[in-house]
Amino acid sequence: MVQVPPLANQFSVVFCPRIFGINLPDIFPWDMAFQKVAGIGSSIAMRKFNEGGENLFVHRLPDRVEYENLVLERGLVLIPSKAIIGLSFSPVTKLFVDAMEKMEFDPCDVLVILHGTEFIPLAAWKFRNAFPVKWKISDFNASDEAIVVDHMELAFQTMWSVRI
Repeated sequence: MVQVPPLANQFSVVFCPRIFGINLPDIFPWDMAFQKVAGIGSSIAMRKFNEGGENLFVHRLPDRVEYENLVLERGLVLIPSKAIIGLSFSPVTKLFVDAMEKMEFDPCDVLVILHGTEFIPLAAWKFRNAFPVKWKISDFNASDEAIVVDHMELAFQTMWSVRI
């Protein structure tokens, strides 16, 4: 039974299968699990047009669609050095490392899926040609026992709702 409105606490994030030439079955499960997703939305930018001789108002015309960055947060993912030969980062973390340390970008599509009870997909949003623009690790504090959080932001070309 679908909850109306649905809860926002069961979701997954799927990065395109072409990241680094990795096929879909090789994508790591921890690269799909995030504790928070934000930035799903858009707005219409308005253009102002002054009409000659009209001083009481300005015409406002729709110009283009604008998007916020897609923001993803998760616990810091560490891969033991001997667990997987030749891989010291998860593929998504490597996407950010390459962008921030080498200015190498590999834009990919990202799918955010909202799940209902029993993990049944209820809604989804696709983000086209997403690429890293900000990466931050939570603060370390000796008096706090908080989990270290990866804060990742992606810019993208366009987004749309996917019919489920």
